[in-house]
Amino acid sequence: MGKNIELSTTDGHKLNAYKAEPDSPTKGGIVVIQEIFGVNQHIRNVTDQFSANGYTSIAPALFDRVEKGLELGYGQSDFQKGKETRGGLSDNEIIADVQAAINEVSTAGKVGIVGYCFGGFVSWLAACHCTNLSAASTFYGGGIHAKRGDTPNVPVIFNFGDNDGGIPLSQIHEIKEAHPDIPCYVYDDAGHGFCCEDRESYNAGACTRAHERTLAHFSSNIG
Repeated sequence: MGKNIELSTTDGHKLNAYKAEPDSPTKGGIVVIQEIFGVNQHIRNVTDQFSANGYTSIAPALFDRVEKGLELGYGQSDFQKGKETRGGLSDNEIIADVQAAINEVSTAGKVGIVGYCFGGFVSWLAACHCTNLSAASTFYGGGIHAKRGDTPNVPVIFNFGDNDGGIPLSQIHEIKEAHPDIPCYVYDDAGHGFCCEDRESYNAGACTRAHERTLAHFSSNIG
């Protein structure tokens, strides 16, 4: 089980974060980035899972700049609220908040980042623009296509579903064309949010394979 802490950014913003320490000696740090539903129980569970795999893990509450402590479910009204809240954040604000989380867990060693949905885009943004990062794994990041011209500074892997209503295969192909050197895994019969057990799109097999690849990626680049 983790605990809630407060982070401070270089622009003077203070945000909450959920941080979980492993029981064994840490292998390094992992920053876990939320979906558009905030740092809810699902994201805390994911953070705990990375901690159980030996990493000091942290999930920064990126929505705190718009509304403190926002946690949403997965209904239509929650989706709309999350979409509106995400729209209130600039890329520079997101980068500053993520950098604060990276700095917090960098005392554990090398740091990786993983994100889901909105967080998948944020993980790509961090790979291209944050410092003190060693690896990134993105899960169904819809905004990646628009930023495919950016260049990552660390090793990255992409994880997408072949049945994602928000990220068509044509966009995935264009991402692959822009970055042919980056491993891009596309999972059969997997829709958007296939790693969230609280969503109808949850696909246990795809999620397991994607996390196995993510852990192997982190093991190679972090420890």
